[in-house]
Amino acid sequence: MPAAGSSQRFGQELPKQYMPVAGRTVIEWSLAPFLADPRCLEIVVAIAATDARFARLPVAGQAKVRAVAGGAQRADSVLAGLESLQAPADEWVLVHDAARPCVSREEINALLDSAADDAVGGLLAVPLADTMKREADGRVHETPSRELLWRALTPQMFRLGALRAALALARAAKRVPTDEAQALEWQGQRPRLVAGSPLNLKVTTAADLALAAAILSQRGERP
Repeated sequence: MPAAGSSQRFGQELPKQYMPVAGRTVIEWSLAPFLADPRCLEIVVAIAATDARFARLPVAGQAKVRAVAGGAQRADSVLAGLESLQAPADEWVLVHDAARPCVSREEINALLDSAADDAVGGLLAVPLADTMKREADGRVHETPSRELLWRALTPQMFRLGALRAALALARAAKRVPTDEAQALEWQGQRPRLVAGSPLNLKVTTAADLALAAAILSQRGERP
């Protein structure tokens, strides 16, 4: 779980992963379904080297949770976490955003069921429903077709060795993938798309916190 970002777009002094929502911090909600899943053997959270907040959370004391120092970019943090794992190269790993507190167990199950039989792995995603506009100088330049376009979510699930190598190659080439799937795409792989939920939102703005709280409340989730 990459959690080393400074949350510049969030516009608050406190990083978004540590903002309170529905009685917990965002990152605690994001970790919750994996902590509760016996199939998840270990959780590595990549935090900033100067981060003193994570260690103070109760979740940091869980037996299968440990923290490592992340990097300047998301890909650097994910790679640091992968390099810290003492596991076979063909072991499955899931990467989940610290700022996605509303991922459901049903989505995780769907990803595991669909991607585990795939040679490459896969990711949760949702088909685009809105009309998209491409901008130029503050005006509409064109309206690209939304057909066959999906919005990538997390978790994303790949073999440890393949993902680690893809991220290392991207770093060596000075390329910065925006998600794990892209790093594998650059190596000629075609990850499977697994239908997720639009409610699996990423907290990016303060308004997203209120929406996340409503989603968790509607599900009857408790801290």
